Amino acid sequence: MRIRALALTLLVACAVAVPATAHASPSPEPVLALTTSGPVSGLREGLVNEFRGIPYAAPPVGELRWRAPRPVRPWLLPRSATAYASPCAQRAGEQQLAGSSEDCLYLNVTTPRSGPSRKPVMVWIHGGGNFQGAGSTYDPRRMAERGDVVVVTINYRVGAFGFLSHPGLEGSGTFGLQDQQAALRWVRRNAALFGGDSRNVTVFGESAGGVDICGQLTSPASNGLFDKAILQSGSCLTRVPTFATPQDGAVHLVKDDFWAPLSAREPVGVRVAEELGCGTVSCLRLLPTAKLLPYDSSFGIATGTPTLPRDPGSALRAGAFHRVPVLSGNTRDEARLTTMFVEALTGPITRERYAQLLLDTFGADAPAIERRYPADDSAAKNALTLASLDTDRVFACAQQETTRLLARRTAAYGFEFADRTAPTFSPFFTELPPGASHASELAYLFKLLDGAPYGPNLKHVELTAAQRRLGDAMIDAWTRFAHTGRPGWPKAPYVQAFGQRIEPIDATRVHKCDLWDHTPSAVVR
Repeated sequence: MRIRALALTLLVACAVAVPATAHASPSPEPVLALTTSGPVSGLREGLVNEFRGIPYAAPPVGELRWRAPRPVRPWLLPRSATAYASPCAQRAGEQQLAGSSEDCLYLNVTTPRSGPSRKPVMVWIHGGGNFQGAGSTYDPRRMAERGDVVVVTINYRVGAFGFLSHPGLEGSGTFGLQDQQAALRWVRRNAALFGGDSRNVTVFGESAGGVDICGQLTSPASNGLFDKAILQSGSCLTRVPTFATPQDGAVHLVKDDFWAPLSAREPVGVRVAEELGCGTVSCLRLLPTAKLLPYDSSFGIATGTPTLPRDPGSALRAGAFHRVPVLSGNTRDEARLTTMFVEALTGPITRERYAQLLLDTFGADAPAIERRYPADDSAAKNALTLASLDTDRVFACAQQETTRLLARRTAAYGFEFADRTAPTFSPFFTELPPGASHASELAYLFKLLDGAPYGPNLKHVELTAAQRRLGDAMIDAWTRFAHTGRPGWPKAPYVQAFGQRIEPIDATRVHKCDLWDHTPSAVVR
């Protein structure tokens, strides 16, 4: 009762509700808002109010490591919300990312100052393979202002801390997903206090964030937590892309999903525990953060769990998902990013290496695949071909099939980001042209802050005037979808391309999905 009384007093005294009019301020000013846990003091800057580093769950440290997120302890006095909280514990190269911490379950709220309250709320789930990334590297002010929406960016546990599976550990392999659900519950409870509509919440994310959202679409525990979803370069059927092992120069074109049964995940956790000298979870909970970081990519999402009772791909085919409108798409040249790393780590992709890679991966189907993606004497052309193959196999056709399956039972809309002039946040270490590579659309939706989106010391991206106009069109579509459930073009199978022109495309033809949908050796299902 004391907290509620104080909250009401602050609301009346400080008029923290979003005002009816707004004007640009020369410098940030403090602004108060209420949450169900206590008051927070953020910044009023330009046409938005920003609140950074608000806790949505208790710190998952000590005995709370590898437990479901617990409620945050309430506070009475205004809590500073002017600085971003620590990213969740993760590596930068071989070292722990500076400033990252297991105490990381925080979110950030950006809300327009002008216009009526009850604005749509958009909750961003960052990418990073579920072993790196942070909500704080995405500045959504442009989206909030232009689209008249409240934008929430969140952190969630990643790597070993978010996805460890181990026998007897309740919640194995799904702690990161549980964090996302806790953040969405926070949004339902608190949206109206920031001028948002708690009954109109759109969850959107890219790469692993899109994959996770597809998991949330099929998780019973997510029922009622969001009203719309946007999947960017991540779906219920997205595969693990090609990777390289620099130690032996090997290239691995894999066929794994992002999810696997708990029975397959737990032995990995047991092996890691043994390597660390621990036979029990209690022992693992006593280990310092740094001891677990080298295993950040060893763990993945586990199915056959209370959070994900079944594989999301099979759940989608059975129609076992939440009936909300979905906007789903990918970039034209997704895998140029991962192929660039393969080249940089293992050298040129010669004709012989390329042909052997197809044979090792697809066996008897290799000749048919090579006819559609032919080898060349030029290593540069082979790199482009391998990138095209992986774009289609791993991302685009999986995204298209996900959209088709959703469209059977709910409103689903397709898109593709196709601007091959797009700048890339990540430096390309080879001559492979970036094109519209994985994550290249993010700079059109957000201002990417230093380190965004997948690691430290990556350059900030500035858009040209033409690119900014394209970004405006994308923001308009994304936020129109948040407002109305319709982005502004027909439902799937129609696909809207955002490139030098904004126009419809035949995505299944562009990405040779007839091949990948009928090649048994191409995927594991």
